[in-house]
Order: sequence, then C-alpha cells, then structure tokens
Amino acid sequence: MSDVSRRVFLGAAAMSAFAADYPILDPHVHVWKHDPAYPFAPDARVPERDAAPETLLEHMRVNGVSKTVIIQVIHYRYDNRYLADVLKRYKGTFQGVCRVDPLSADAPDDLARLTGQGFRGVRLSPAGNASGDWFRGPLMPPLWKRCQDLKVPMTVLAPISRMPEVGALLEKLPDLTVVIDHMADCPIDQPAELEKLLALKRYPNLFVKISHTWSLSRQPYPWTDAQQYVKRVYDAFGPQRIMWATDWPIVENVSTYERALSVVRDEMKFLNAEDKQWVLSKTIQRVWPFPA
Repeated sequence: MSDVSRRVFLGAAAMSAFAADYPILDPHVHVWKHDPAYPFAPDARVPERDAAPETLLEHMRVNGVSKTVIIQVIHYRYDNRYLADVLKRYKGTFQGVCRVDPLSADAPDDLARLTGQGFRGVRLSPAGNASGDWFRGPLMPPLWKRCQDLKVPMTVLAPISRMPEVGALLEKLPDLTVVIDHMADCPIDQPAELEKLLALKRYPNLFVKISHTWSLSRQPYPWTDAQQYVKRVYDAFGPQRIMWATDWPIVENVSTYERALSVVRDEMKFLNAEDKQWVLSKTIQRVWPFPA
C-alpha cells in the first residue's frame, strides 16, 4: 500500500470510529450540473466541472458524514428545480435551502410554495456595497415574517458590515431561526469587526456557521489565525448555537472536504468532546431536523 493510500485508509477508518458515537451532519454544501434541462442564470460564473450529488455522497461516505443540507447555488439564481429534483431523488439524505428573488414582492409567496415542495429554509446574500442595500429595504420584513410563520430557517450570507441590519430585522421576529453563514466572512485583518457578529448573541434563535476558516486564513492548515475567530464565536454563542460546514465543493478551491472536517474535529483544541457533538451534529439537528 502506498503512503498516500495508507493515509486515506487510516483517515477513513479513524473517521468511521469517531462517527459511530453520533451522526455527523454537514449543513452547507452545493450541487449543480451542466444540463440544458436545468439552465444556469445568463450572468452566472459557472465552473467547468459539475458538482454532482453522487460525488458529494462519496465524500460523505469516506468522511463518515451521514446527511447534509444543500444550499441552492447562486449559479441558478432563483430557479430551484435542479435542487428540488436532487432532494426527491435522495429523500432523507439531503435537506434543501432555496433562494427567492429578494427584489420581488412575490418572494414570501414563492417561499411558501417552495417550502410546500419540501425546502427547509431560504438563503439571502446581500452584497456589502450599494447593490445589496435592498437588505434594509421594505421588502425584507414581509419575507422574514413569512419565514417565521412557515417555521423554516432564514440563512444569511452577508459581509460583517451587514450584521447590525440582521439584528434590526430580528427585533420584531423573536421566534425566527436565523443562521449566519461563514462567520459573516469577517476579514482576518479586521478582528474588531467581528464584534458586529458577536453582538447578535442576544437573539437566542440565531446560529452561526464556523465555516470558511480555510478561506479567511492567511496561514496554512490548520488555519490557526481563523481559529481565533471561531474561539471568539464559541465564547459568545456557546456550542449549542454554532455549527461546522464544509461549503463543498467551494472548499476545493483552497483545501479539501476532509480538512474542512478535521480542522474542527481534530485541531480546535478549545472544543471538548461534548462541544464537538453539538458543533458537528446536535446544533444542526436543532435547525434542520433529520428524521431518525
């Protein structure tokens, strides 16, 4: 057996043993396919290769991940048909988070229709510049209110500068579950800015994905500088309100699925065994319950 094959084998064996105690759930992946039946948006920047669910399932198998939440990729904009078909094909293994057009007054009804098809939440991604100022416009409160009424999570991909606006939207919606993606991608050289995210700890139904350590870091694996952000988020929110994620296949632009998991499982020394059970499994189950 070659050294590389041996490392892969031993890593998979170790992961299988670790995962035996509880199911590891990945709450943030994407899938897409070059297929004229599912056209990409005209202005989308689409990678050359596919991100097929079959490839994802193999990564899950090797790394001991039992279920995942697939986030509608921006390549399709608000056409959720491909993800809807994937969810039907692999019912019980995946849950899906849709996208709706935030500039449309019909967005709340579109969300209701999509949740009726089985989607469990919606994702919004306002830019930090003026093009994302719709995030504080009049169309947001009705959409967020509908999300609360439907009892599905609101997932927000937004820069750290938008976090006070998240708080403003939550003031009148105490029962809405909100998930902030990737620690709001706070730049690693602006640690004071992370306080804008930490201030949201006062909303008990707000959760944070501690993903993108590999993207934020300016250091090699295990991305110790970005781990310092995770430690601050952990101290503020506690393990019951934070969750890991791979962001596959985007992670492969910088690192690997395996390392997106191992950095949390093996390298974050401030997490004890019970913390890891929350971060890798139980917190995700709170937000996206999978059937037993």
